[in-house]
Amino acid sequence: MIRAVAIIAALSLPAAAQAQGWVNQRVAELQALDKVTARVTTLRVPIGQPQSFGSLTITVRACNARPPDEVPDAAAWLAITDSLAPANGAVVFQGWMFANAPGVHMLQHPVYDIRVLECRAS
Repeated sequence: MIRAVAIIAALSLPAAAQAQGWVNQRVAELQALDKVTARVTTLRVPIGQPQSFGSLTITVRACNARPPDEVPDAAAWLAITDSLAPANGAVVFQGWMFANAPGVHMLQHPVYDIRVLECRAS
C-alpha cells in the first residue's frame, strides 16, 4: 500500500512542477522612479534591447511570468549600467528582480529606483 502511494506521488510530481513553472515572455514592463523629481515612468523594455532612463541604461535579458491559472507574478533578469558611475558605464545592478517581492533583490541607487511590474508576450 505504501509503495502504491509512493508511485502515484512520484508520477504526479512532473505535472505539479510544470503547473508551477514560469512562462517566457518577450517584454518587461518596469516602473522607473527619479527620486529627485519624483517622476514615475512606466517603461516597456523588449528583451535584449537597451532602454535609457536618466543616466541608466536598462537591458532585460529574460522576463518570465506565472501561467494565467496561478497567482500573478513576474521575474526579470536585468543588467543596469550608469553612465555617471565612477567607472563610466559601470554595472550598478545585475540579476533577477521579482514583481511580488521587490525588496528581495533591488537596485541600490541614490537617484533612481527600478521595479518590475509584469512580463508580457508583446
